[in-house]
Amino acid sequence: MNIPGDWLPNATIQRAILHWTAGSHKATEFDRKHYHVLIEDDGRLIRGIPTIDLNTLPKAKSGYAAHTLNCNTGSIGVSLCAMAGAIERPFKAGTQPLTKTQWDMASSVVAQLCRRYTIPVGPRTVLSHAEVQANLGIQQRGKWDIAKLPFDPAFDTARECGDRFRAEVKAKL
Repeated sequence: MNIPGDWLPNATIQRAILHWTAGSHKATEFDRKHYHVLIEDDGRLIRGIPTIDLNTLPKAKSGYAAHTLNCNTGSIGVSLCAMAGAIERPFKAGTQPLTKTQWDMASSVVAQLCRRYTIPVGPRTVLSHAEVQANLGIQQRGKWDIAKLPFDPAFDTARECGDRFRAEVKAKL
């Protein structure tokens, strides 16, 4: 499934940041206020309320998607509807774990965003919220999305998950 063209306005964008909602498998109105594209458990795409062009460089506009602390301008927020009640350590995926279907759709969505907005795939341009502090040096408030993959426990650090995601995005370009 492709992102509909009318969801992709002209904008100057430099990165895509992957999140999970820490909620249910279905997008809520609250979720829709904070992200540009949401992916439900079955892979269905839900449009966020703020349009991508509100997060454009050089300065985000009123009503932008506030998905990453001090890192919204020039950033598209893509979120997987999942991980309600999750605990990082010892890891528990909660009642609504992230699905492989969502993960696969996310790499397709981000590949399409990279093509549309000419975003090169790298650890500073395609990353998860859990990688923002380490990769961009922007202090976050303990965000660990996405540092664990419930469907593949072999991937249990933000960097491992991020590297896997970037490789999957590159393969779809």
